[in-house]
Amino acid sequence: MRICEHDQHIRGFPPPWFWQIAIWAASPAAWQRNSPKSNASPPLPPMTDLMTPDGRMSFTLHSPPRSPSPPSPHHSPSTPSTFSALEVVPSPLSSPSYIMERLREWWKPTYEPLEDQDEREDASSPKAQRVSRFEYFVFLSLGVAMLWSWNMFMACATYFQRRFAENEFLLNNFQSLILVVSTITNLGSAVYLSCRQKSANYPWRICASLVINCTVFTVLALSAVMFRVGPEAYITVLLICVLWASWSAGLSQNGIYAFANKFGGIYTQAIMTGQGVAGVLPAIALEIVSVLAVPQSPGTQGSTASPKSAFIYFLTATFVSGSCLLLFLLLLSHHRISPHKSGSDVIDSDHAPAIHTQVSLWVLLKKLKFLSFAVWQCFLVTMTFPVYTQVILSVRPEDTSPRMFKPDVFIPIGFMLWNLGDLSGRVLCGWRRFTCDRPKLLALVSIARLVYIPLYTMCNIKGHGAVISSDLFYWLVQFTFGMSNGWVGSNVMMSTPGWVGDDEKEASGGFMGMCLVAGLATGSFASFLIVNV
Repeated sequence: MRICEHDQHIRGFPPPWFWQIAIWAASPAAWQRNSPKSNASPPLPPMTDLMTPDGRMSFTLHSPPRSPSPPSPHHSPSTPSTFSALEVVPSPLSSPSYIMERLREWWKPTYEPLEDQDEREDASSPKAQRVSRFEYFVFLSLGVAMLWSWNMFMACATYFQRRFAENEFLLNNFQSLILVVSTITNLGSAVYLSCRQKSANYPWRICASLVINCTVFTVLALSAVMFRVGPEAYITVLLICVLWASWSAGLSQNGIYAFANKFGGIYTQAIMTGQGVAGVLPAIALEIVSVLAVPQSPGTQGSTASPKSAFIYFLTATFVSGSCLLLFLLLLSHHRISPHKSGSDVIDSDHAPAIHTQVSLWVLLKKLKFLSFAVWQCFLVTMTFPVYTQVILSVRPEDTSPRMFKPDVFIPIGFMLWNLGDLSGRVLCGWRRFTCDRPKLLALVSIARLVYIPLYTMCNIKGHGAVISSDLFYWLVQFTFGMSNGWVGSNVMMSTPGWVGDDEKEASGGFMGMCLVAGLATGSFASFLIVNV
């Protein structure tokens, strides 16, 4: 007989000892001891206390053998004369592990990761996979190409200022126009491509995005040295290039994440690391080295202001995209995959084209609700850092401070430290001890990153003074904020394949990429509100 845990009358009160006495008193052995026909009292029934694995207390009573006696009119022959395993649930307050059990139940995922029959190890674990260095390098390169185009538009701001110097409106608003066109196009392409799963050809999407990037930046490079047009005509060309580059980014984000999910979580980490590299290299190569190595005179323009420098810089983006395209084609040929056919079954031996099934976005949202929220919230908060970084100055007086603490160097250093922290967080996820596959914990950490906004307000914003008068404090805020972004984003994207079925992995990659872009878009619009605060 088992007393149910959900019986509210038994679970809290009376306590377990009450039931021990009551059950013993109701046992036949207890009545036999008080019977007038028996001169000697039988021994008390032995009791064995057992603690079950789930925290229950099980009491088993054994009655001693009795001599046959005539049946009683009040006792049915079919009624058993002993109790064989009665289980009593202790009061929650009397169990010292009650609070910890409830906490473990809350932290326990509401759904279990689905694995293939042949693979019992966690698919997102770097140690659970045999990692190919070539494949890892290819996915890392694809991650670099994914963000390199956006960094080109940001790094060439001085060149664009030179092109729009004759039009005050375009000079003051060209960055906002680039941001709006890029955000709307990127988010729209992510939603559209996520809804078109059944006819999805992810290798083709990746190749198409790289070809588009090569074309766009070749046009921009030629426009720097060949097309001498006015600001109005050039802004039209520039926004068309931004639109195509943003569509290319949507294709690459949807295709690369979906394609990498079939290889395993460690290759998703390679993509995230490549994105971090794409953020660090331009900052070091252009914003820092050029300024420190060649100090500018007051009337000298930046290194990217000249048409020749912009031409070389745009061609660099073309070279990066073209190299990644060749590497990806080598990867496809290694697995005998045609870019004109589906690449879903890259793990299968026959390499036959897969028949895609349409997976509802609502189904993916229910399975990945905490992970999708975590990546959305993470990049929403992340978009606040450029707003503060470009207005926070050194606490040292500008006229007497070394060149390193002057605004033209101090601000790029802030961007570089954030990007270095972001890269560090992504690289750390390559070691199992630094990974986390608990969706609820990742969601909480993404919310906790909101604390960095008040930390930024404690720095020297626009030279109005700092609550904590220390440049080291600001640099620590920048580095740790970037590291938290890389760590949360990488862990979320790496753990996604382990929480869906094998036929949903590609769709989940595109879905999580859409959530990432949605976070960036929401953060971009929220940053306009922060600027005016």
